[in-house]
Amino acid sequence: MTKGSAFVPHDLKAPIKGAASGPLSGLTCVVKDMYDIAGEVSGGGNPAWLADHKPATSNADAVARVLAAGATITGKTICEEFFFSILGMNPHYGTPINPRTPNRIPGGSSSGSAAAVAGGAADFALGSDTGGSVRIPAMVNGLYAIRPTHGRVSLKGAMAMADTFDTAGWFTAGAGLLRKVGGVMLQGAAVNAPVTKIVTGKDIMGLADPAVAAAFARFMGRVGAGLPRSTEVTVAPDGFDDWRETFRVIQGREVWEVYGAWLDTHGNANPGPGTKERLAYAKTVTKEAADAARMHMGNIRNHVRGLVPQGTVLVMPTAPAVGPLLTASASEFDSFRTRVMSYTCISGHGGLPQVTMPAGTIDGVPIGVSLLGWPGADETLLDLAVTLSRFCGD
Repeated sequence: MTKGSAFVPHDLKAPIKGAASGPLSGLTCVVKDMYDIAGEVSGGGNPAWLADHKPATSNADAVARVLAAGATITGKTICEEFFFSILGMNPHYGTPINPRTPNRIPGGSSSGSAAAVAGGAADFALGSDTGGSVRIPAMVNGLYAIRPTHGRVSLKGAMAMADTFDTAGWFTAGAGLLRKVGGVMLQGAAVNAPVTKIVTGKDIMGLADPAVAAAFARFMGRVGAGLPRSTEVTVAPDGFDDWRETFRVIQGREVWEVYGAWLDTHGNANPGPGTKERLAYAKTVTKEAADAARMHMGNIRNHVRGLVPQGTVLVMPTAPAVGPLLTASASEFDSFRTRVMSYTCISGHGGLPQVTMPAGTIDGVPIGVSLLGWPGADETLLDLAVTLSRFCGD
């Protein structure tokens, strides 16, 4: 397994300075290699795609906001091919080193963005999250991050994956900066409400490794009066297998709608292990299967949103297990991915915001705790993360 830089070989030749003043003035940002930067090609983690496309003529909306707020963009970061994994390994450019645990995965698909912030190479980083691609890298690198309410951050000028679930996202080492970046990136009206109720998932915790469950319990114990008393609920009455498969079908169909024609005519794309198999599956998903899954997803979405009405926050481990070792077997990676998707599909189906915090460690390996709220609760969750940040750690 080749380990290396968080940055793509086709990195920026020089930093791009932002506005002379603004809320992010003096800060540095790196950008996942899927957001358009004027004069640069968005490579999407694949050299053949990079070679086959022309430089962007303008900045993606998210990049433009960062620059207008005064931040300087210093680099383009490695991501997994076509954003189709949560491990963070790129067979063409190498696997970014996870600074917290170099012998473990950096998490994907926004692996380079998370690794750069964790390693101190940037103050914050832009990533994207469809099925966990911000939340999982944040967890394994010991960072704060957010998957916003679906649609609250413009993805104009960004490479797509699966529009039903695609969101932007960003990473920081501290909760205060995560909140500050939110003031720049989030669009539309916030739906703020005081947090009066906390729920935890009995079935969510039933999927967690015992060590993760114990670390989560320690965190909740430290928080104490910092949160309202929690109530236990069953999050997925029909089981997470059903939710995960519904997500998988919709995602697969939409990925192939975006990239299928290009892949069929570019044999030199040569996707790496794992991604190749997932793309092959995506090609088999019929429109009829995807339409049926979307109808079912409507019921799931209504149920998930019903769990977190205004004022209610679901608190949960970000993942049921710590990030696996780089030397793990293919079957171990597949098991981790499957288990993680049971967690990450919750906010995906709901279109809901989720903030992850570096809540502690298990024998030095980071674990995350997530706050999941109602549509438009992004600012409320970011503020709550700032409040709870003093309880993060062991």
